[in-house]
Amino acid sequence: MPLTRWENNVKDESHLPVAEQSLVYRLRKRAEIRRQIPGRLSATEGKPDRIADLLDEAAGEIESLKMQVTALKALLDVERNMK
Repeated sequence: MPLTRWENNVKDESHLPVAEQSLVYRLRKRAEIRRQIPGRLSATEGKPDRIADLLDEAAGEIESLKMQVTALKALLDVERNMK
């Protein structure tokens, strides 16, 4: 089975206990699982799974916010070192 778009960019955490898996990984994995369920109404109608889409969107937003926090921390460190 080909990799999904998120599997190419996320490290595999499936070997970890659920309590140790990141929230982003778990959200994306749940979205992937939902999309593979053939009996879902949206699947039978050929429509996108809106909940799976929301799970992916939430994971993407968390990743974006984490990157912003990391960038801001780096800027603060630079400013502290300049003083």
